[in-house]
Amino acid sequence: MASALIPAQPKSKQLRACLLCSIVQTPSDFRRNGCPNCEEILQIRNSGERVTSCTTTSFEGIIAVVDPERSWVAKWQRTSKYVRGMYATRVIGRVPEEVEAELESRGIKYRTRDGMMQD
Repeated sequence: MASALIPAQPKSKQLRACLLCSIVQTPSDFRRNGCPNCEEILQIRNSGERVTSCTTTSFEGIIAVVDPERSWVAKWQRTSKYVRGMYATRVIGRVPEEVEAELESRGIKYRTRDGMMQD
């Protein structure tokens, strides 16, 4: 089951990173399954347009998170509450404005994953 979260083709140009949680998957995995962490908010399953607007090919580095709750790297990357999988260390871009508004309405503070904003 865990292997289903790790893309079969590690060619970076064929991978996309979620702008909200930074998980890395193929575009077809995002379309078929959505984002395993953010689907409720992003609603990208079965929507090529949402995959394009809520994910990006502009990312740096990839880490494999096997045990998110125990991994200090996952804590550092703010992915310790997410599913195990591959995550970008830095993601360039922002979620669409309507997603930011949805997060705000739920009381969730949006932080970009470009490494520029410090906690």
